[in-house]
Amino acid sequence: MPIYEYACKNCGHEFEELVRGGETPSCPSCGQGRLEKRMSAPAAHSAGPSESACPARETCGMPRCRGQNCGMGQWT
Repeated sequence: MPIYEYACKNCGHEFEELVRGGETPSCPSCGQGRLEKRMSAPAAHSAGPSESACPARETCGMPRCRGQNCGMGQWT
């Protein structure tokens, strides 16, 4: 059951939704079904916190990786 990211064409609300089979979600903000499916990056998991596990390490420019508090990994 994949989780998809959506943006409502009616009110602009952005949200994630767990979609089963052929279900079509509705916007939790306005209830409309006019949605645009957004591209989302797959999550990467590691055994523990590590500077090398950061997907943005090469591009962020920080002298030391801040791990989960960085926020840069969500954009790669």
